[in-house]
Amino acid sequence: MTRIAIAGFQHETNTFAPGRAGVAEFQMADSWPALLTGSEVIDGTRGMNLPIAGFAAAAEATPGVQVVPILWCAAEPSGPVTDDAFATIAGRIVDGVRRAGSIDAVYLDLHGAMVTESLEDGEGVLLHRLRELVGPHLPVVVSLDLHANLTADMVRHASAICIYRTYPHLDMADTGARAFAALHAQLGGYRPAVAFRQVPYLVPLHAQHTGSDPARSLYAGLDRFADGASTHAELALGFTAADIADAGPAIVAYAASQSDADRMADAVLADMLAAESRFDCTLLSPDAAVARALAAPPGRPVVIADVQDNPGAGGSADTTGLLRALVSQGATGAILGLMHDPALAEAAHRVGVGAVISGAMGGRSGVSGDEPFAGQFHVETLSDGHCRYTGEMYGGGVATLGRSAVLRVIEGNSDVRVVVTSIRNQCLDRAQFTHFGLRPEAARIVCVKSTAHFRADFEHLAQEVLLVEAPGAFPCVLADIAYRRLRSGVRLGPMAAGVSA
Repeated sequence: MTRIAIAGFQHETNTFAPGRAGVAEFQMADSWPALLTGSEVIDGTRGMNLPIAGFAAAAEATPGVQVVPILWCAAEPSGPVTDDAFATIAGRIVDGVRRAGSIDAVYLDLHGAMVTESLEDGEGVLLHRLRELVGPHLPVVVSLDLHANLTADMVRHASAICIYRTYPHLDMADTGARAFAALHAQLGGYRPAVAFRQVPYLVPLHAQHTGSDPARSLYAGLDRFADGASTHAELALGFTAADIADAGPAIVAYAASQSDADRMADAVLADMLAAESRFDCTLLSPDAAVARALAAPPGRPVVIADVQDNPGAGGSADTTGLLRALVSQGATGAILGLMHDPALAEAAHRVGVGAVISGAMGGRSGVSGDEPFAGQFHVETLSDGHCRYTGEMYGGGVATLGRSAVLRVIEGNSDVRVVVTSIRNQCLDRAQFTHFGLRPEAARIVCVKSTAHFRADFEHLAQEVLLVEAPGAFPCVLADIAYRRLRSGVRLGPMAAGVSA
């Protein structure tokens, strides 16, 4: 029986964002399940679009293979992981592998953009510690997010790396299955040659959408290198909100010979260099986006994405720039989600449905250029916040929103309803509206605090999708970012200042 130890430790770190991810943040449920151990790792993720679920399913379907689950956890993106949390969770993973007895391989479900209070490359350090335990020859295969900031240490210590190829990330489970195939091919002792390249420019996340070119063509182009489980090229587009030396796109390629691996990596690098000017980084001001939405013909809704206040990239999910534009222009038939404001949600639960509360919404995180929205709000719906996803990306999972409410803003002639939550969640699934009785398909304007994941479940509803540059802790206009640690010579990418109107 082949025994494979499996574990997961996921965090996408926004070094510009407030807050920290401590042990408690990894233990709690939010967009993903709470920390899982032992058999819970399998049972608690089964059927979900998660890499570890895809890996486990592929392993279970392969005769003679036994997985030994250790631990899996994830925390909502935020500022750095605390040193204590990293030491605790990485220590439990390494100790779990040590206690697993005789094993033939290790699989890790990682993100690739984890920064701690003291470390720029959390994944590289974890892999190094694991290598010290298992030795240089045991297969250690890793899956990473498309937004990984790939490092030389990750490449050095992993036997193979597989990276998502879609944004929105619809292929997370598929990537886990690819990682199993890559690992299984190494069980007989075979080790492919590897080549690593870093791209000399950054790409803002809202321009990384793989449903549009050039990202669509770049990822489709990787298929020409696939030759079984051991010959493949992988591309990460990077996470620009991490102020570290290795931020940005990177390529890793595996082949039977070093010359073939180098040839593959160089070809993908050439594709990336040729694509630099084709990434669309356009952003609109909130006022311009709302005016455009109000001028749209009736029928299908206009979707407006508040890309810089995305909690899925470390945003606070409580900035009010887009909300102000809606109300000031008298927008009607508008819904907005998800606004993180535990105090206001609790106030709504205290007074109950039908009541009117006065106070301030959002704006409490200290984001530059933002402030609370003061007003009166009619309480329309209340919920405990256990919302089952129905969209393709997270379908089968449960969003844990905490005590939540739908509040209608009472001001002028506007008709704006806001879903207010007690736990930060990215608005990427229609269920985060329908759970509260709101119908996105019937709205005139749908506003989401998301950068690109929302496209999977909202884009087909929309007559138009608009991306706005409202204040937020997830900067998308790279020229505005005061990088201090980025390696020398890295360009800020095409149209770094965006196009605002």
